[in-house]
Amino acid sequence: MSSPRTAPGPSKAAPSKSASGRRGEKPAIGRQGEKAAPVKASKGPKAAKSALPKARPPKPPSNRAERTAERREAIIEAALDEFISRGFTATRIDDVARRAGVAKGTIYLHFKDKESMFEELIRTALVPLIGRLHAPPPIGGSVRDAVEAFARTFIQEVAATRRGDIVRLIVAEGPRFPSIADFYYREVVSRGLAGMRALIELAVSRGEIQQKNLARFPQILVAPAIIAVIWQSLFSRHAPLDAIEMFRVHLDLIFGERRTT
Repeated sequence: MSSPRTAPGPSKAAPSKSASGRRGEKPAIGRQGEKAAPVKASKGPKAAKSALPKARPPKPPSNRAERTAERREAIIEAALDEFISRGFTATRIDDVARRAGVAKGTIYLHFKDKESMFEELIRTALVPLIGRLHAPPPIGGSVRDAVEAFARTFIQEVAATRRGDIVRLIVAEGPRFPSIADFYYREVVSRGLAGMRALIELAVSRGEIQQKNLARFPQILVAPAIIAVIWQSLFSRHAPLDAIEMFRVHLDLIFGERRTT
């Protein structure tokens, strides 16, 4: 007889693999006492894209252009100071550079000579103001209101400020420097007269102005503004002039007195 088989004892369970790894290995830790989070496998192309490093935002544009513009503005401001204090003839490029705090060579990077600097003063300080003349009167507004508003702006922003010194310099130096006078006429005077002539013709068509021949001489309409500029520099300390009120009286002569209600 064969010997009876003994019943097998309880089998030992195979060691399971846990997050701690194989036997004898310590679990990975991040900070002290903190277990590292399990890394999940990426699924599909979307996960692959998210794993890519994000594109850096574009760098802000260089401020080189801004510095150049600031330097040019400082040169123009210094040139205005020099022209006012010395006159156009006596102003030197060296003096402008010293006042602006730049090298003399820097001046020539922006302007070819003294005349081009003066032209830039005219272009930046006066031309934009003259451009307002070409805007039509607001709907429902009279031509007189438009002219009076322009005159008020001109007196406040030119005659009573350093911009008026530019006009006075042209009056004083223009005969000796015809190119400057020509530039001022082309950029400021001719545009201003064209704008005034258009307003006069509109006022005549509306019946606001009775004298039709005034359109031939738009200089008459703006004459008080020029008087205000010259008076401010020569005689204001002796007899201050209310230029705005003077202009209103002038417009009464052209448009007729305003009716009071």
